[in-house]
Amino acid sequence: MWERFSFYGMRALLVLYMTKKLLYTDEMSFGIFAAYMSLVYFTPLIGGLVADHYLGYRKSIVLGGIMMAFGHFFLAIETPLFFFGSLALIIVGNGFFKPNISTFVGTLYPQNDNRRDAGFTIFYMGINIGGAIAPLLCAWVAELYGWHYGFTLAGIGMLVGLFTFTRGLKTDTFGEKGLPPAKANLSIKKYGFSRENLIYLLSFAAVPLFALVVRFNEFEHYMVWVATLFITGAMVYIYRSVSGKAKTQLLVTAYFTILMSLFWAIFEQAGSSLTLFADRNVALIGMNAAQTNSINSFFIIILAIPFSRLWTKLSVAKINPNSAIKAGLGLALLGVGFLVFAMSGRDVDTLARTPMFYLVIGYFILTVGELLISPIGLSKMTELSPPKYLAFIMGVFFSSSFYGHFFAGKIAKLTAAKGDENFFASGFFGDLTRFISGLNSADSALEGPMFEQLYGYVSVYTGFGAISLGVGIAALLISPLIKRWMAGVE
Repeated sequence: MWERFSFYGMRALLVLYMTKKLLYTDEMSFGIFAAYMSLVYFTPLIGGLVADHYLGYRKSIVLGGIMMAFGHFFLAIETPLFFFGSLALIIVGNGFFKPNISTFVGTLYPQNDNRRDAGFTIFYMGINIGGAIAPLLCAWVAELYGWHYGFTLAGIGMLVGLFTFTRGLKTDTFGEKGLPPAKANLSIKKYGFSRENLIYLLSFAAVPLFALVVRFNEFEHYMVWVATLFITGAMVYIYRSVSGKAKTQLLVTAYFTILMSLFWAIFEQAGSSLTLFADRNVALIGMNAAQTNSINSFFIIILAIPFSRLWTKLSVAKINPNSAIKAGLGLALLGVGFLVFAMSGRDVDTLARTPMFYLVIGYFILTVGELLISPIGLSKMTELSPPKYLAFIMGVFFSSSFYGHFFAGKIAKLTAAKGDENFFASGFFGDLTRFISGLNSADSALEGPMFEQLYGYVSVYTGFGAISLGVGIAALLISPLIKRWMAGVE
C-alpha cells in the first residue's frame, strides 16, 4: 500500500509538472513519461532473476524500497541531473521491489488453494488504497505548497512502507519464507566485495544508464528490441528445460503477458493523455486533474472485497469462470470504457469541456475490466510458472507493463496530432468517431484549438476502444483452447 502511495503520488504529478512547471511540450512530456513508466516494468525482469538466484525476496524488497525513497526525495531538487537521476533511482528500485512482493504473496498459499485468487484480490485492494489516497494528498500538497512538497510526501510514504515491512521481518511474520537461496553464497568475495555488496553496488551503478535512456527516450525502441530478444531467449530456454504439462502452462503465461501488454498500452492513458484530457477538456467538479488519477483506485477499493468474495463463492459452487474467460472480458470492458470517454463529445459545451460523469463512468468500467484481468493474472502466474523460475516469470508478466507503457506513450502522442496528421480522423475510424462522439475533424478545427484538441482525444480513444473490444471478443472465443493448455489450473 505505502509503496504504491509513493509511486502513484508521484505519477499523478509527473506529466502536469513537466508541462506546467518545466514547460516541456506535450510530446516531450509523453516521451519521458512513457520511457519512465515502461522501464519501471522492465527492471523487474532483472530484479526477479537476482532474487531467484541470490538475494531472495526479503533483501530485494528492502533494497528496492530504499532506492525508491531516495528517488522520490531527490525529485524535490529542481535540476535536470536530479530530475532524470531520481526517475532512474525509482526505475531500478522498482525492479527489485515489484516482482518480489507479488511473488512473496504467492508463497503464502499452498498450490491449488482456492483462496489464492481471493488473496491476490485483497492484495490488489491494498495496492489501490495507496493508489487512491496518494493522488489526492500529493496533488493537494503540490497545489497548496509547491510541486516539490508533493514529491516529498510521496517519498515519506515509501519510508512508511519500508518501516512496516522491516517490522514484519523482525517479528518473524513470514517465518522462513523469502530468504536467500541456500546456494547463493552471498558472503563469497569477488573484487574485494562480498557477492551481496557487489549486487548493491552494481544496482546503484546502473542508475546513470537508466537516466540516460529516460533523457534520450527517442532511442528507447532499441531497448525494447533487446528486451524482446532477452525475454524470448529466456522463455525458449525454460520451455526446453521443462516437460509435460509445464510446457503448455508456460505458453499460457506468455499468452496472458501478451494480452496484458495490450491492456496496459490502452489503460495507461490514465497517467498521461487522460490526465491532460481531464485538465483541458473535462468540466471537473471537486478535484483537479492530478487528483482524477485516484478515481480508478477508489473504485478498486469499493469493488475488490465483493469480487474477492465472488470468486471464492463461485469456486465453492464450481461455477467460477476460468482465467482465460476473465481475461477476455477484461479486455472487452477496457474497450467499452474508452468508448464512453469518446462518447463524452456528444455533450461538449461552448468551452470544449465535457461532463465529468463520462470520465467517472468510463473509469468505473475500466476498473471492472482491470479486476477481471490483472489480479487474476498475478495469481495465475504463481500457479502456472515452473517453481525454479517463479520470480523470473513474474518479471516476464510485469514486462507486459514495460511494453504497455512504451506503446501507451505512442498512443498518447497520437492525441496531440491535428488535421491530416491524425490517423483516426478519416476512413473507418473517422466514421466510427463521428458515430460515437458526434464530432468530426473538419468542424472541430473550425471551432478552435480547444475543440481540435478534444477531437484528438476522442478520436484516439474511439479507435483503441474498438480495437480492445475486438481483441477481447477474440480472446473469449479461444478461451476453451487456453483452458486446456492450463492443464487443471483454473
